[in-house]
Amino acid sequence: MALSRRSFSALAGTAALGLALGGGSAGTEAPSAHAARSVPPGPPPRPPSADGRRHTVGFDRHSLLVDGRRLVLWSGEMHPFRLPSPSLWRDVLQKLRAHGHNAVSVCVAWNYHSPAPGQYDFTGVRDLDLFLRTAAETGLYVVLRPGPYIGAEVDGGGLPGWLTATEGSARAFDPAYLKHADEWLGRVNAIAARHLFTRGTGTVLLYRIENGYDAHADEPAGRAYLSHLYKKVRADGIDVPLFHNDRVGNGHWTHGSSDTGGAGAGPRTPGFVPESGDGRPDAWGGALFRGKGYAEVRRTWDAAYERRSHLTRLAGGITVHNVRMAFGGTSWGWLPAPVVYTSYDYGAALDEGRRPTEKLVPLHQIGHMLQRVPDLAGLDPAADVKVPGLRAYHLRNPDTGAHVYVLRNDGDEEVSSTLRAAGTDLPVTVPARDARLMVTHLMLGRRRMRYSTAQPMALLAAGRQDVAVFCGRQGEMARVVLECAEEPLVTRLSEQAAYVYDQGLLRVTVPLGAGGLIGVRVEGDGNERPLMLLFADEATSMRLWPYDTPSGSLLVHGPALLRTAAVRGSTVHLTGDTVAESGLEVWGPRGIGALTWNGRAVPASVTGSASVRAHAPLPGVPEVRLPALGGWRMRTENPEAGPGFDDSAWQVADRTSSFSTTPVPKGQPVLFADDYGFHYGDVWYRGTFTDATGVESVSLAYSTGTQGLLMAWLDGHPLGTYRMPVPDRSTVRQGSWAGTAVFPLDPWLRGSGRHVLSVLVRRMQHDQDGGARDTHKAARGLTAVAFGGAAPKVRWRIQGAAAPDPVRGPLNNGGLYGEREGWHLPGFPDGDWERVSFPRAVRRQGVTWYRTTFELAVDPDVDASVGLTLEDDRHRAYRAQIFLNGWNMGQYVNGVGPQHTFVLPNGILRTRGTNTLALAVLSELTTLSGPGRVRLTLLGSAAGGVPVTPVASPGR
Repeated sequence: MALSRRSFSALAGTAALGLALGGGSAGTEAPSAHAARSVPPGPPPRPPSADGRRHTVGFDRHSLLVDGRRLVLWSGEMHPFRLPSPSLWRDVLQKLRAHGHNAVSVCVAWNYHSPAPGQYDFTGVRDLDLFLRTAAETGLYVVLRPGPYIGAEVDGGGLPGWLTATEGSARAFDPAYLKHADEWLGRVNAIAARHLFTRGTGTVLLYRIENGYDAHADEPAGRAYLSHLYKKVRADGIDVPLFHNDRVGNGHWTHGSSDTGGAGAGPRTPGFVPESGDGRPDAWGGALFRGKGYAEVRRTWDAAYERRSHLTRLAGGITVHNVRMAFGGTSWGWLPAPVVYTSYDYGAALDEGRRPTEKLVPLHQIGHMLQRVPDLAGLDPAADVKVPGLRAYHLRNPDTGAHVYVLRNDGDEEVSSTLRAAGTDLPVTVPARDARLMVTHLMLGRRRMRYSTAQPMALLAAGRQDVAVFCGRQGEMARVVLECAEEPLVTRLSEQAAYVYDQGLLRVTVPLGAGGLIGVRVEGDGNERPLMLLFADEATSMRLWPYDTPSGSLLVHGPALLRTAAVRGSTVHLTGDTVAESGLEVWGPRGIGALTWNGRAVPASVTGSASVRAHAPLPGVPEVRLPALGGWRMRTENPEAGPGFDDSAWQVADRTSSFSTTPVPKGQPVLFADDYGFHYGDVWYRGTFTDATGVESVSLAYSTGTQGLLMAWLDGHPLGTYRMPVPDRSTVRQGSWAGTAVFPLDPWLRGSGRHVLSVLVRRMQHDQDGGARDTHKAARGLTAVAFGGAAPKVRWRIQGAAAPDPVRGPLNNGGLYGEREGWHLPGFPDGDWERVSFPRAVRRQGVTWYRTTFELAVDPDVDASVGLTLEDDRHRAYRAQIFLNGWNMGQYVNGVGPQHTFVLPNGILRTRGTNTLALAVLSELTTLSGPGRVRLTLLGSAAGGVPVTPVASPGR
């Protein structure tokens, strides 16, 4: 349910929108949060930038208000930490803006920036300041989400690993926790304060405190916690609107329920959905979607679903809206929460390889409509209408008189019906599980439209004429009726269009998709400004790009993507992408007559419709060829399993107490990895004891995240492997798993003398503390050890990851021997490793490393998205950690999946140069293991892209 002045069924959680900006503990006068009693209709604010001017941000019951103008916020969520190539942040942000978003929502993960208490890193791939600058340069508002808890299916919900080994309860009014949380927020806020839209130094427009906070508002501790965070943020100088969200719409956090300066939902706040379902995370094993992963997510939450859900939200009064995820990205390294695998594609409209999908069509159309049809920012419920077979919503703008109808089909069959509106019966057809929007009495520039059966997508003034774009399904008959006091002069730019004038009404009829973009020009009806009507089916609408410049608005038609546009003199300078050959046509300010595309002049001329059209198509993308992977070298590792391994530098595991939520077994030492500073990746244990006489078995209790495993050896002899089960639908959200591996000992291992029990635990990650219950503190690693038949006294040592990589960060590496020795890094001397080829079929318990190099020579003007694909017999039990140029790009688990392809982001991937690929394969004795087939995969390519700076990838 959305926080709106009226309730309706929505498909996402809710938020309490806090817009009390004055006073607080900030100590300075903030811009007014409240609007004037009456806001005149008009165009939205211009795209934001760091313009050096002061701005006000307010609200009324309809919408946000920026400098007194209504703003429908259409935000798309992306997480910079899931795209570890700062150059590509600009690529995604430009795509969000081009496809209709005017804001980006950004989680800032505490664990990503803080390797240890008091240590923070905002450099390199963690450069938040750079991201916020790039968003401002792109012309996007920013919704900032620094938590402290962010959820987002990251390790611990974003809480740092070191926090698991500290006192205090997280996400609570606990001084021990708040000390750390305040320090984190202080570091983020120092950066955010330099980018506040209110100050004109950036485009940060909204700021979200916490995430999905599940404590009740009637609990004093919960109220005190949110109040503390609110006051902390205000004290740090953050003067933009704050909000927090009410998990799953349970009604706990309403207006005035906590001491947060009046923050909360109420009849005076606009409708707000901060996380609308553009998709959803998928679980290990594809438990939610029968092993099909994000392909099934994208099919289930398809374009029709997007259109139906977002139009329904519009009908319900939602004007502050965030699509999650607009771009999902990659949970690389040990970043993902245990319930999800490496890919965070999420079924998003922009896929993990930054490529558009079919789901983008309705988002593109709706996004531009919300930005460029200002009447939609001030709608009220209107009289009920009945449309047989459909669910109908009727709204009206009281200031302009425009009527909006959302017609939703909840059935499994297409419905054709009629809508009584504007004094006539309008035909309407809605496909199964889909929706459509129709408008009456809308102003198109200086002319009033009586009605349209097609959805408006954009209204803009281009030079001396107004341009109105309408869109719909291919094959539909679009009807637009204009009120004209005199018979107009109508010019058909496409022969498919038809029109008739009768009794003050011009009726235009167009078969959508019959010949691409269809145009009709209307003039000479007593109105001095011509009106250009443009009609597009879905495919054509995806090649229409409205863009605002200081010289005036543009409408560009043709290329696969428009990134930037500028008018200098009579020339329009455009940058963007093409995939196939495409035309180029531009409507824009008066006096334009020349075009450039990606820095090159394009022969063009002015047309009779006051556009500038290129004489020849723009070229498509040249072929991209990827090399086959070969030249592999192999080396086995895990010397830690041998009795003679020197572990004297390892930490002694002899603690007796822990802050973990997992009890310490009576009479045993603490073996939890976090208590010894090992928070991410694999961890090794070596237990030394004398005299195994009478020992019949060893029981190893351990706790991991989803898909964790344990391997054990005694005196170098493999005892076996124990894996946590693959989640099913009933356990798909279980973040912590406990198990006990019982291994019998062969008689010949039971002798007297010194013995070493070696244990490797793939711990996976910390649970998300979604319920404020400290579940992130559940133990990882061994929890207890017992012997059957005897009780030898064991001295334990533990070793995990070495010091964090100073460039790649603490989430990049675990405690494998090869990682500690740099086997994953470029330049490691592997010349003495054994030469091998794939596929491999070996039987071994432990870790085997494979390395190779490959060269790419992609055209510098081509953006090629490349992935690494691994495939094998699904019955082979092994997993591989993938390192590209030393960066841990994810974990492949053969037979569990559903992920087989891993995106290799440009910047980390040298598209013109040499790359080092390393695979750390964990295999067990029960089956043969691979790798099987390993290849590079071209996920997509386009001519254009953005300049990419190589990401620092230091080697040996």
